[in-house]
Amino acid sequence: MKREEKLNRSGRTNDPDATEGFDLLAELALDLRWSWSHSTDEIWQQLDPALWELTRNPWVILQSVARARLDDILRDPVFRHQLDEFVKIKREQSRHATWFERQHGTSGLKSVAYFSMEFMLSEALPIYSGGLGNVAGDQLKAASDLGVPVVGVGLLYQQGYFRQIIGKNGEQQAWYPYNDPSQLPITPLRKPDGQWLRLEIELPGYSVWLRAWQAQVGSVRLLLLDTNDAANFPAHRGITSELYGGGSELRLKQEMVLGIGGWRLLRELGMPPQVCHLNEGHAAFAILERAADFMAETGQPFHIALAVTRAGNLFTTHTAVAAGFDRFSPDLIYYYLAGYAQKRLGLSGDELLALGRLNGSNPAEPFNMAYLALRGCGAANGVSRLHGEVSRELFSPLYPRWPQLEIPVGHVTNGVHVPSWDSEAADGLWTKACGKDRWRKADQTCEPDVRHIDDEELWNFRNEGRRALIDYARRRLTLQRATSGASSDEVEAARTVLEPGVLTLGFARRFATYKRPNLLLFDPERLIRLLTDSRCPVQLIIAGKAHPADAGGQALIKEWTGFIRRPEVQGRVIFLSDYDMSLTEHLVQGVDVWLNTPRRPWEASGTSGMKVLVNGGINLSELDGWWAEAYRPEVGWALGDGREHGDDPAWDRAEAEQLFDLLESQVAPEFYDRDSAGLPRAWIGRVRESMATLTAQFSANRTVREYTEHYYIPAARKYNERAAAKAEVGGQIAEWLSKLKDRWSLVRFGTLEIDTRTDAYRFMTEVFLNGLNPDEVRVELYAEGGPNRDKMRQEMKPDGDGAGHGEGHWYTAIVPANRPADDYTPRIIPHRPGVAVPLEANYIIWQR
Repeated sequence: MKREEKLNRSGRTNDPDATEGFDLLAELALDLRWSWSHSTDEIWQQLDPALWELTRNPWVILQSVARARLDDILRDPVFRHQLDEFVKIKREQSRHATWFERQHGTSGLKSVAYFSMEFMLSEALPIYSGGLGNVAGDQLKAASDLGVPVVGVGLLYQQGYFRQIIGKNGEQQAWYPYNDPSQLPITPLRKPDGQWLRLEIELPGYSVWLRAWQAQVGSVRLLLLDTNDAANFPAHRGITSELYGGGSELRLKQEMVLGIGGWRLLRELGMPPQVCHLNEGHAAFAILERAADFMAETGQPFHIALAVTRAGNLFTTHTAVAAGFDRFSPDLIYYYLAGYAQKRLGLSGDELLALGRLNGSNPAEPFNMAYLALRGCGAANGVSRLHGEVSRELFSPLYPRWPQLEIPVGHVTNGVHVPSWDSEAADGLWTKACGKDRWRKADQTCEPDVRHIDDEELWNFRNEGRRALIDYARRRLTLQRATSGASSDEVEAARTVLEPGVLTLGFARRFATYKRPNLLLFDPERLIRLLTDSRCPVQLIIAGKAHPADAGGQALIKEWTGFIRRPEVQGRVIFLSDYDMSLTEHLVQGVDVWLNTPRRPWEASGTSGMKVLVNGGINLSELDGWWAEAYRPEVGWALGDGREHGDDPAWDRAEAEQLFDLLESQVAPEFYDRDSAGLPRAWIGRVRESMATLTAQFSANRTVREYTEHYYIPAARKYNERAAAKAEVGGQIAEWLSKLKDRWSLVRFGTLEIDTRTDAYRFMTEVFLNGLNPDEVRVELYAEGGPNRDKMRQEMKPDGDGAGHGEGHWYTAIVPANRPADDYTPRIIPHRPGVAVPLEANYIIWQR
């Protein structure tokens, strides 16, 4: 029986012949809360233990289980009581007061739409590639735990990201299995009359129909769009075929579906948000569609609509190099969006292109989605403290003459959804130490409780985690070799690789040259000695995919698989193929040390190393991304010198030697240094310190709270203020911005006088405002190295006449004489309450 005949949008059964209790099972199976709250695992294990072990997908089990089996087990009073209790608990949880309700229930924030190209929620919903999806999925889960009113918006890919097989010769092979929607834990979105909700997007000469789906992530909804609609031409049905597949034209169409289609879906559902959070620039077209909606509702022109709506938009960038921004040729933008711009926005093709260009009048410059995002958002942030600095440098061309520290990009350091990544043993350990609902409480770090965990208990916990990982690795490698055509001897050997008592290192991530996954292969003989040392042996588990178009990354995989075949290291180092969420979970729950070796500063944040924290793993990482702010000697080891060296091969080799030195002289000896009780006290102390001080700090709970308090609530307030009374405030801001544009070029400084006193300087300067009012600007005395920004006060003219009676205005400031007077420079910047400068008005004039 087809799923859409069994279920309506809420998950309730419409089939009078359905087994009683099926609707309750469906309610549990269609709520992805099971991906992090594993209390219902036993339900699915009882229905089909073999299929559960293979898929970890309750909905597949519910679709596949025999009707007779379902009838029998639902008649079992013990099972039925268990099922009823789980459903009762789930429903009661939705009625509990959440952190958001308690702390910010009166804030006025009602809705946030979180747009992302990918979401990593579970291997049962394979619409993710890696880090970006990891962040998006973990933040939706944390929003559910905290009660933040978020709805996710993404795409449903027919094939998703590629699946990886390692061939007989060590080469990566890419496969694209079909994602059958009937086997995914999602439901079609339907209108009140039962009709499937479908949207239309007009492209040049034809329309593309979008189907709408929903995934339930606890209390949060994830809305998904796909183009695999029977009404579409075959080529158009494949727009949402692959994640990050195809060329530039396909990517542009996908981003139009995500941004324009995603916003229209929210409008169709009657839930247009106050805040639109763009997780990367992929979704920046939502800015345009939101403005178009506002124009249609109010009759305002585009420049006013943008001035209003941008206040409610937030742009999070994950890109650490300029080449990483999505760029599209002017011809592509003209072809696909010029008509849309004219019809929906009242803009010409050139005016649209200017929104995504550094130089709007340069016909050859491509359209940059990150530039559009910055110009259409009221705030922007990077994803770690260091990445905030890197982003300010990357975007500095958009803000000429502004100091880099004042480029308008802040930062919110990523975190991971801890319940999604902790092992069952870790959950038990933390529950015993500080309670079951610890990650829902904003003020609970558990630091003092973790510090009191007994050494022996902590060491036994770590040994259990390592043994479980090795058991899993052996099973997975055995299957991997068997399916790739390996010999029977090789398959049999996979059953005994690795040793439960040996120091286990993990390295798993996307294989790209900047991540330097081959750093340990700079000296293969030294690596062999490290792996086979008789006193302090080490073993290594590697995993990762290289993009199918990245020949360099694929070569790195082949380099590793070639090394692994060497007889000296058989069983000491393995490569596990098809790196996905399930493999990640097992790795981070069992490894002793997590390695991360990118070239600084190209790792924007990096969340993989955060996942080991709750499980007692220790990080050995480059001082990049999150580790640059997390590292202390007591919690792990650092690679590099905290500076940038580009892609210098000599520096790569130097850091390879440093990595070997750390492993040989510090990491391995500390692991094997046991006391009379057989305990590595120093190692256990480092594990405890890492768990206690870092786990809560680098959790998605903390990240989502920061977004809520520092971005979402202020953005909703500003948007409401600008939109009120038919955009009265927004219209005034737009008029002011237009006035600045017309008059700023002739604003200038006149005379500057500096009066040196015993312990202070008095600066007095004349300013010519070209018709701007003094309250529309701010005159400051600026000095680098702080920076110091002292507001200059408007004064009487030196001749005694009132300031403003003539053409010029006089401003003064007195500052301490603790540095040379030449360090200070007067400047003029725009000023208006409630307007983000320089994000919305990037004008600045310096006294020369």
